[in-house]
Amino acid sequence: MDTTSKASSTPERPKWDNKVQYLLTCVGFAVGLGNVWRFPYLCQIYGGGAFLIPYLIALVFEGLPLLYLELAIGQSLRKGSIGVWHSISPLLGGLGVASMILSFLVGLFYNTILAWVLWYFFHSFEDPLPWSQCPINDDNTGYVEECVISTPVNYYWYRQTLNISPDLEESGSLQWWLVLCLASAWSIVYICFIRGIETIGKAVYVTATFPYLVLTIFLVRALTLPGATDGLRYLFTPDWTLLTNPQVWLDAATQIFFSLSLAFGGLIAFSSYNPKKNDCERDAVFVGCINSATSLYASIPIFAILGFKATSNFNACIAGNILDLTNAFDIAEKNITTENYENWLMFLNSSDPDKVSGLNLKPCVLQNFLDQSASGTGLAFIVFTEAVIEMPGSQVWAVLFFVMLFSLGLSSMFGNLEGVLTPLLDLHMVPKWMPKEIFTGLICVLSFLVALIFTLGSGNYWLEIFNSYVGSVPLLVIAFFEIIGVVCFYGMNRFCDDIEFMTGRRPNLYWRVCWMGISPVMLLVVLVAYVAVQVQTHPMYPAWNPQYEKFPETEVKPYSDWVFAICVLLSSVPVLSIPLVAVYRLIRRQTRSQTGSSYQNPYSNPAFTPDEPIQTFKAL
Repeated sequence: MDTTSKASSTPERPKWDNKVQYLLTCVGFAVGLGNVWRFPYLCQIYGGGAFLIPYLIALVFEGLPLLYLELAIGQSLRKGSIGVWHSISPLLGGLGVASMILSFLVGLFYNTILAWVLWYFFHSFEDPLPWSQCPINDDNTGYVEECVISTPVNYYWYRQTLNISPDLEESGSLQWWLVLCLASAWSIVYICFIRGIETIGKAVYVTATFPYLVLTIFLVRALTLPGATDGLRYLFTPDWTLLTNPQVWLDAATQIFFSLSLAFGGLIAFSSYNPKKNDCERDAVFVGCINSATSLYASIPIFAILGFKATSNFNACIAGNILDLTNAFDIAEKNITTENYENWLMFLNSSDPDKVSGLNLKPCVLQNFLDQSASGTGLAFIVFTEAVIEMPGSQVWAVLFFVMLFSLGLSSMFGNLEGVLTPLLDLHMVPKWMPKEIFTGLICVLSFLVALIFTLGSGNYWLEIFNSYVGSVPLLVIAFFEIIGVVCFYGMNRFCDDIEFMTGRRPNLYWRVCWMGISPVMLLVVLVAYVAVQVQTHPMYPAWNPQYEKFPETEVKPYSDWVFAICVLLSSVPVLSIPLVAVYRLIRRQTRSQTGSSYQNPYSNPAFTPDEPIQTFKAL
């Protein structure tokens, strides 16, 4: 059967309604929770503005070339991740399987975070906010001791939300409120995804744009808060000495890589719905720059608010010391103020140093409060919620904040689910009698059931394991082999010909040099350095244990051997399909050659339309 007749027998591939839908979907997938709670944290701990140098270098030489490659190869071959790499060479079929497994695993814990966001969102309408004060104990004789020793914000997160166990190996029971929130999160994802890109394209008009509206509202409000300038000054004051630390460059490279959502297969799937004639180079530059600009834009209101929180804590610390001094030295009220506190302290220290030292005054230094960094769930559910309490109209700001987080996460979930469904549909693994809507629902139900592990008392510990080990080494490995697949198997000249056909111009020297040298070398260096850093120490985790002698500090515990084995499996299993499929194909090729049967041309798929005659495939 020739290609034309074969193509006519297959259903027409869906298409985006317009270019805006496609770009918003890609931006929504790339711009996620990490832009809001990971990038500002890295800027804070790595020298403020100085961190932008390694970050931008990684963007130019690693992020953008990989993004362009994925969008171009998906648009050219018009298939999902498995179909694309199998079309290039059957030896690379495992690459698409690895991306699909990775998307599935990441979707499990990513949607659990959205369940937590929903829980906080539902309670943001209460007045006062439930995390603003400690609850009364069962005897009605005072406040809950665990809350008093820690803080209301910590208690609400660890006890009333997670009901966390003191150890990873104490699983605890399913928390019914988290199960309901998780079911709600997967239901929302399913509703938005029920008709594929047809419904996604409508949803992204809201999910991809609303976070920018909320960030702008937060920006205007945050800049008017007392202490905002201290937070911004702290964020953007460069500390050039930190650039000599290799860890800075490693984290910059991994951050730009992960924040662009590369190697998940979602971007390949989204671009496969484009028409052949589309400027994918301009799309890649646009999505990459918007992603990085969003990280910078989000940092300003985040750290303006954290500056306000640090100033509030600093003033509260001073006020507590003033009260102690006033009572101890019988000084009239309001004689000691925040402005003259240092002068009074120096005077009292010189007149009666023993009495002052006996008061055990707290050290109140604004810089120390600004140094209290946090990222991830610690920033969203502890630091930021504590800051919101101090803001006038706290309920409004809490609702806006958690709606923004949910929008960011939901648009990223579209890409994760697309990275699972599109390869399965392209491989015709769905029975013809089963509607796509039912198949999508089955995937969501399966994901929900597996993700119930994260609603246990130990669920937060498992989520951190998934986040650390699934979303790290496997992504770097997949991206490395993606570049190798295009350069060595598909051929750079052929790839450039395809791009010229799609965009009207060949990739310039910058793109070719990155693909053929700089990007794979950077990926290899980052991968080796990341693994080297990880193997130097046995992994530990912070446990919330009210019985710990230094509570409310978290108790740092080592992973047991069986948990560490699971960590290794989560890092390796997603990418095992790459060598396994390659070995399987080589064995089949050998047996076919011995029996005299011909090997199928790897480019013989109905969606592939080459610009020049295909040469006979030669075994490697």
